[in-house]
Amino acid sequence: MTTVPKEINAAAAKKNSAEKLTPMMQQYLGIKENHPTMLVFYRMGDFYELFFEDAEKASRLLGITLTARGVASGNPIKMCGVPFHSLDGYLAKLVKLGESVAICEQIGDPATSKGPVERKVMRVVTPGTLTDADLLPEKAERPLLAMCSITQRKTVTTGLAWLSLASGALKLMEFSGDSATVAARLQQELERIVPAEILSGDNGNLFDDYAGTHINRVPDWHFDVVGGHKALLDQLGVATLTGFGADGLGAAFGAAGALLRYAQSTQGRGLQHVRSLITETESEFIGLDAATRRNLELTETIRGQESPTLFSLLDHCRTAMGSRMLRHWLHHARRDQNVARARHEAIAALAQSEAAGPLAATLAQVPDIERITTRIALLSARPRDLAALRDGLLQLPALRGDVVRCYGHGQGGESGLLAAIHAALATPTACLDLLVRAVAQEPAAMVRDGGVFATGFDAELDELRALSENAGQFLLDLETRERARTGIANLRVEYNKVHGFYIEVTHGQTDKVPDDYRRRQTLKNAERYITPELKVFEDKALSAQDKALVREKMLYDLLLAELAPHIGTLQTIAQGLAQLDTLNALTEHAQQHNWAAPQLVDEPCINIVEGRHPVVEKQIERFIANDCRFVNERRLLLITGPNMGGKSTFMRQVALITLLAYVGSYVPAASATIGPIDRIFTRIGATDDLAGGRSTFMVEMTESAAILNGATEHSLVLMDEVGRGTSTFDGLALAWAIARHLIDTSRSFTLFATHYFELTQLPDSHPSAANVHLSAVEHKDSIVFLHAVQAGPASQSYGLQVAQLAGVPQPVIKAARKHLARLEAQALDATPQRDLFALPSADPYAQEEEEEAAAPLAALNAAQQALLDAIADLDPDALTPRDALEQLYQLKRLAAA
Repeated sequence: MTTVPKEINAAAAKKNSAEKLTPMMQQYLGIKENHPTMLVFYRMGDFYELFFEDAEKASRLLGITLTARGVASGNPIKMCGVPFHSLDGYLAKLVKLGESVAICEQIGDPATSKGPVERKVMRVVTPGTLTDADLLPEKAERPLLAMCSITQRKTVTTGLAWLSLASGALKLMEFSGDSATVAARLQQELERIVPAEILSGDNGNLFDDYAGTHINRVPDWHFDVVGGHKALLDQLGVATLTGFGADGLGAAFGAAGALLRYAQSTQGRGLQHVRSLITETESEFIGLDAATRRNLELTETIRGQESPTLFSLLDHCRTAMGSRMLRHWLHHARRDQNVARARHEAIAALAQSEAAGPLAATLAQVPDIERITTRIALLSARPRDLAALRDGLLQLPALRGDVVRCYGHGQGGESGLLAAIHAALATPTACLDLLVRAVAQEPAAMVRDGGVFATGFDAELDELRALSENAGQFLLDLETRERARTGIANLRVEYNKVHGFYIEVTHGQTDKVPDDYRRRQTLKNAERYITPELKVFEDKALSAQDKALVREKMLYDLLLAELAPHIGTLQTIAQGLAQLDTLNALTEHAQQHNWAAPQLVDEPCINIVEGRHPVVEKQIERFIANDCRFVNERRLLLITGPNMGGKSTFMRQVALITLLAYVGSYVPAASATIGPIDRIFTRIGATDDLAGGRSTFMVEMTESAAILNGATEHSLVLMDEVGRGTSTFDGLALAWAIARHLIDTSRSFTLFATHYFELTQLPDSHPSAANVHLSAVEHKDSIVFLHAVQAGPASQSYGLQVAQLAGVPQPVIKAARKHLARLEAQALDATPQRDLFALPSADPYAQEEEEEAAAPLAALNAAQQALLDAIADLDPDALTPRDALEQLYQLKRLAAA
């Protein structure tokens, strides 16, 4: 019987003092003890090795072979490894899975080490602290976020701090309320920020249910408010945070302190590229909750795909910086109309000057300067990063020239947004000169490969390279000279790895050897010599390549240090480039697709003429444009019409046009005039949340509750088919009450799509509501959708025609038509039609009298229904003449009854 060895982990091996472990394994266990929750990649020669439970986990996650090395407690030590040159690919996979990795490098010299080579964790890679280009998504940020909560007298104050380490953007926010209010607000902010990693205290629990994000527990004392405030002052190099709008904050400082401590520890150095702070407030951006972001498909489709979305449609950006800024603008539209107006003016100037094309061509030659600058700051930039930075900076004069040509077009002039961008793109002469002189035109990928620096930058390096590269020519020249000097015609100057360089002379010619020749080796037929000149060359040549690599490494470290003072300037340039690229992309799209400049006004209104859905119009051959008009006296539109008639598309396009206007983009419409907007809410579609234990109807009501509790008179609300997830009368009652609340209490601009035709009576009693419908026409047994919004309620729903289009079998359609006829006949009650929304009679006896009076009519209706049912059941095509006659007599008897 085979005995399975008992597993042993690193902690157990460390704890067992009696265990005989190798010095190398003892070193590893000491390093692992300081990083217990991370995978430790331990450098051994050309590989990174993992041991114990780390090896088992990495083997499973990466699909690499699990082996063993050595023994602990009588059991083999599990081990696996990856080649050092393939590290980035494995790191990318692990980080995507939410894992963190501590990378332990050899920092000692193997030639002089008496025991294990000294090793140290040089960097820590976590989901929220990525800076390597190979590990980051090109067009999205991966921020690290920390949260600190303080409770006083049942009031919870929560502070958030988040940092995009790849760009250096640090932001704070703080909000207060009861625990339920704060939890809801926290969820909303997390959905907006989309952190890749969250830092929470040991006792924190608000983040436990935030799916899809790596949550890292750190000690509670890291969130000290006073310490965090001091950390911010030190990081920014200021004496007060007043200039950053951070006065009066508390919990946010605690979050910032934990955030900065963690980020610095992962990089193993200070964050010299984090030089500014943005304090965000709730009223700064147009509010978009998770349901709205999903339903409007801003950067991800409802099915979770990257396209077709509003972002994929508009992303004509030529740089990754521009794409990231465009994504940010779509999710963070500013309520301040002046911000959007400045962008509108810049787009107008770009369009009128016809500069978009030349700008796009030049921008295509610009690298990701923002992230390259970060890597310079963190001393992790590679040679080709610097070459790309140099080539990108060389494009600045051309870009500034194109921007200058836009002056005079539009209303911005030389004081507008383009002027600010022009100023930001000033060429950093000293920085560029250094890069041009230092970096080779096409440098090697890694410093360790050599060939990084341009010829002429460093005389010593040039000499070392010359020795290494021109050794062959030197030997030929020496051989020629020595033959002439000694008269030995067959003298040879050669080299081998064992004996190095030598001069070989046959035995018959040794009497001609000069006095400065020193014997190095005796062979059967020849003698080998060395001369002082050859010895000097040998010492230089044999070590020249190694010395050149060492020299390049030293020069590279100095070069990064010399670039450090330019980090702030480079960040300003990167921001200017990103803005210019984003505005240029929006300009190109507006010109190509006939988009118009919206007008933002102070009066409450949304007046869209010939609006179009920006994404849908690209997916179909002919899109029908529609108007939408809201004013202070007209605040709710009841939208009826058939399924597939375009109700949801119409509603979404109104929201997207409104959002685009505040983003600063032109819009897909003939014209659009839009007043103040604080939030956009959507309740569209039928989805469930089975993992969260919520039915489709529960999700529907939860989203509806959020709208009713949060919408104001400056909000835009989209409500689609509310109440359809429960029984007819429950749903109708809820839809009616929700619509009434939006009209009377919220007073929001509301698009309310419904199949409850009874709701179309609302405008009769509420003048601020109006009916519109999506039209369709019936042709034989099919339906043609016109997708045009018209005044008034729809006449019917065309449900059976839509079912037929969907491929429902004909027998089912036929049976449904028969049953529909019965239901409609039953609805033709002779009882006077009551107002759906009228209050019930207060007199129960009066109600009984009404029911008694209606009894004879009900009996008559029953007889009529029997006759109609009999007619509906007839199939004339299947009757013989005799059967037809019999059926006619039967109908006559029913009529007589």
